[in-house]
Amino acid sequence: MVEVRGARKSYGNFEVLKGIDLSVERGQIVAIIGPSGSGKSTLLRSINHLETLNAGEIWLDGVQVNQPLKGRAFERHINGVRQQMGMVFQHFNLFPHMTVRDNITKGPIVLKGMGRDEADALAAQLLAKVGLADKIDSYPSRLSGGQKQRVAIARALAMKPKVMLFDEATSALDPELVDEVNAVMKQLAAEHMTMIIVTHEMRFASEVADRVLFMDGGAVVEEGQPSTLFTAPTHERTRAFLKKYLNA
Repeated sequence: MVEVRGARKSYGNFEVLKGIDLSVERGQIVAIIGPSGSGKSTLLRSINHLETLNAGEIWLDGVQVNQPLKGRAFERHINGVRQQMGMVFQHFNLFPHMTVRDNITKGPIVLKGMGRDEADALAAQLLAKVGLADKIDSYPSRLSGGQKQRVAIARALAMKPKVMLFDEATSALDPELVDEVNAVMKQLAAEHMTMIIVTHEMRFASEVADRVLFMDGGAVVEEGQPSTLFTAPTHERTRAFLKKYLNA
């Protein structure tokens, strides 16, 4: 479903991504862990071209995301590709002047030509899915951080994406609100939604991921199944990182 080939990204002389290769199969959940500044978020943002690679290729379901097109041709291409990727950020990015309903229905109506009645029904369905059916006519200012993030997930799902990308989706939340967002992500995992999750929550990664990648210094240091990587990592850098975060 997603393939990254030789991804390189630099800011001036600082190389953030050093030739990353990654394959994610349809229905697979991949968690990316690592210290701050390791390149995790840059890699995720490169997948839907919010960051432009200096070298390498990104593919989604057999289509090259970063095609060598110019001008409006590339704009049309990338807009079409991004409709197939749901992205959930740390800070919700809801439109504050719109109700929850309008936040969710805007994309399907404007970008996919969905009728208002169908979009409203989809919004109601997705809000029920994330446990917020009663908030459909609320404004974001009336929601908690966890509720805003669940609306953001519903908004991304409204585009019926092929893959969901989560960039530290719970890092801006108070600890007591984290579980309600993680519960939604666990439900998506149980439904075999293809997901790439950048997270600092080791326990959550161990519970939902099929594969875990440990990144450091712009490279994938180690990867494997959670049952192996979290209990018997082979690389010293991985062991040091996990000892700190797991209090082992």
